[in-house]
Amino acid sequence: MRTQVGIVGAGPAGLMLSQLLRLNGIDTVVLEKQSRAYCEARIRAGVLEPWTVELLHEAQVADRMEREKMTHGGIEIAFDGKYRHIDILDLTGRDLTIWGQTEIVHDLNRALDEAGNGPVFEAKDVAIHDFDTDKPHITYTSNGESLEVHCDYIAGCDGYHGVCRASLAPDRIQTFERVYPFGWLGILVEQPPVSDELIYAHSERGFALFSMRSPATSRLYLQCAADENLAEWPDERIYEELRHRGGEKVAAHLKDAPSIEKSIAPLRSFVAEPLRHGALFLAGDAAHIVPPTGAKGLNLAVADVRILYRALIEFYKAGRTGLLENYSTTCLRRIWNAQRFSWWMTSMLHTFPESTPYERRLQVSEIEYVTGSAAASMSLAENYVGLPFD
Repeated sequence: MRTQVGIVGAGPAGLMLSQLLRLNGIDTVVLEKQSRAYCEARIRAGVLEPWTVELLHEAQVADRMEREKMTHGGIEIAFDGKYRHIDILDLTGRDLTIWGQTEIVHDLNRALDEAGNGPVFEAKDVAIHDFDTDKPHITYTSNGESLEVHCDYIAGCDGYHGVCRASLAPDRIQTFERVYPFGWLGILVEQPPVSDELIYAHSERGFALFSMRSPATSRLYLQCAADENLAEWPDERIYEELRHRGGEKVAAHLKDAPSIEKSIAPLRSFVAEPLRHGALFLAGDAAHIVPPTGAKGLNLAVADVRILYRALIEFYKAGRTGLLENYSTTCLRRIWNAQRFSWWMTSMLHTFPESTPYERRLQVSEIEYVTGSAAASMSLAENYVGLPFD
């Protein structure tokens, strides 16, 4: 099989890249080791920056989002019995869109299917070869048959545990990582959000987040131990803890609806450098992970795609390689900005087991300052809504 760009991974980054390139007349093949049902069922991010929304429109998969989305113009921070509002729309002139990653993946799959360019799901034994030469290719097995995809470039969009980054020799890539001593226990429930805005709650018993997926569906999170046993968290215990951490406003509106989905995700920060290795380009979770506190994970993956697909168009349409050569440097500037913001939000709002009483009081003082200072609120708002591209 011959194509122009071979894409490993059918998450939002790989699918978005394929769709954008297809619309510009560039051929792709997308390989995914998991089933389509698995990919479309993963509950992940749901807060989209304006830049991400713009790219969904550019990819021509925004119609259903525009009909069904929610928007929010700020966030609330709850602490010490107080609720402080940061008006992101007023401060920046931009708001955010609530639209789940599962919906994005569904719409991208449908668009690629209708174009006859749907991903190859359940591709086994995927391996990348010769990406340092002018003859890169990918091998895989499908329905018991061994196949090869020959291409000009390979996009590694296959996540943190994927094969693409793992194919690099250790001396060719540098990684930076911080593993946090806690995770997030998340539940999806059929009940209206407790507030028109997301509520970030800091308490001495840990962090909580009250988010949403639709006017009738809420996504709720609790800070927990990274190795927490999910079986020890029945819905009743979760709601009790959510009310305690969220305060009176949350307690007054939160109902004990049965959870639809329940999971625990560990928190880590991770960056790999560089992101280009010959014909191989890393994007999305294959290149970086951020804790979800700053709502940057999906948006950062889409930012990689925005930079990469425009670089590929410049090459195929004009024969220029400047953007491709600068891909890693351009992406990493944005990645490290998002890393800093996500680390800062996580450090300010979570309870760290090793913290002294002095350090915990400093956290509260930091929240007081951020929510009470116009300059500090602006800093949070402009990072939360997404910094401009170069």
